[in-house]
Amino acid sequence: MNVLLITFSFPPVGGVGVLRALSLAKYLPSEGIRVDVLTARNAPAVGRDQALLQQVPSDVTVHRTWTLDLPFTLRKGIKKLLTRGKAPKSSSALAPAGRPGLMNRLQGLIANLLLPDPQIGWLPFAYPAARRIIRSRKIDAVIITVPPFSSVKLAARLRKAFPALPIVLDFRDEWLTTTLELVSFNSNERARRIARQTESEAVSAATAVVAVTRNAADELRKRYPRQPATKFLTVPNGYDDTPSPRPRSEPQRVDKVTLTYMGSVYGTTDPRTLLEAVAGLPADVRDRLRIRFIGHVETPAYRQALAALAPTVELVGFLPMSEAHRQLAASHYALLITQDPINVSAKFYDYLGAGKPIIAAVHPEGEVRRLLDETGAGEWASVNDPASLRQLLIKAVNRVTPEGIVPHRPRSEAVAAYHRKPLTRRYASLLQSFSQERA
Repeated sequence: MNVLLITFSFPPVGGVGVLRALSLAKYLPSEGIRVDVLTARNAPAVGRDQALLQQVPSDVTVHRTWTLDLPFTLRKGIKKLLTRGKAPKSSSALAPAGRPGLMNRLQGLIANLLLPDPQIGWLPFAYPAARRIIRSRKIDAVIITVPPFSSVKLAARLRKAFPALPIVLDFRDEWLTTTLELVSFNSNERARRIARQTESEAVSAATAVVAVTRNAADELRKRYPRQPATKFLTVPNGYDDTPSPRPRSEPQRVDKVTLTYMGSVYGTTDPRTLLEAVAGLPADVRDRLRIRFIGHVETPAYRQALAALAPTVELVGFLPMSEAHRQLAASHYALLITQDPINVSAKFYDYLGAGKPIIAAVHPEGEVRRLLDETGAGEWASVNDPASLRQLLIKAVNRVTPEGIVPHRPRSEAVAAYHRKPLTRRYASLLQSFSQERA
């Protein structure tokens, strides 16, 4: 079977956002599936990670096309201009009505041009390349993994060109209920209308729609009641490392209890309530605590809030995945922050693989809280409750033994279910079922 995997970002682009596409390219060949990857040659990225590229099997063919998207630093500069560098306060549009002036009109114009998202500039290159690859490589099925959500437009276009071709839409994040509201470049009424129409057309064109959480699959299923319920499936994200009963690299004798956060800091991972909890810690507890942030801090207001709590809070910046994992392994806890009740950050599964106990500030009714309860991988408090978060931090600091050991007994079978290899096997079964139906 021959599969085309369409993904805007792919190694050597770094960060957790590329790991799902990488895992499919890495493990599908062992299930008898030949993989071609179509990706953007110049996709903006916070950093590069050549070690991730080395994980791509030699028999996977990677096709790279240009995109009109801007370099990462320039794109972030424009976003800072549009949002005026402020942390998001709500799901309001970037250019709300009632704020007159040339700058406001310019903000609205730019924001409304780049819909559904700024990566729309890849499609003029990606679509003809996909058609060519499907024909020349005798592709049997296509997977389109998003975000960026503009890529779902390829589903409807490819359906017109190839009426019988199985097309899978792979949503790493749920779009309309959460991402559009919490972290979108633009969420005004025009943006919402285009997003709704774009997703609806794509879902209608797709053979199957895969989400990474149960809640996200349920949202999609409820949104499109006229589509067969069996069209909406769940294949979670996962990890590659195998957790051991004892962490592979334990911290030495304690002078500081270290919590490490991996990944970008942006709207859904607003750290300010957690920082309020840290600021109110008893002096003796705070003196023993170090919170390390590895990754890009997208919003200047968040960076300022984090920097204000130095030296308790340490900003490391982007690191290649191997180095980030090394620093995580030398920590006592993995730190997770999310306001999102539906989506689960890919870093959660990396934390599972690292075997580190997780300290989480989460939505109390969200998917991350459910996964923590299911796996026994850590403890949580509400992301909007600084007093509860403060107590969770005090408990975490006091639990560490003088030798640097943290008592931690996750449910090993529940954790093992999220390894990427068996999860990719589930994906392979879905793809192979298309061939059986067409036979």
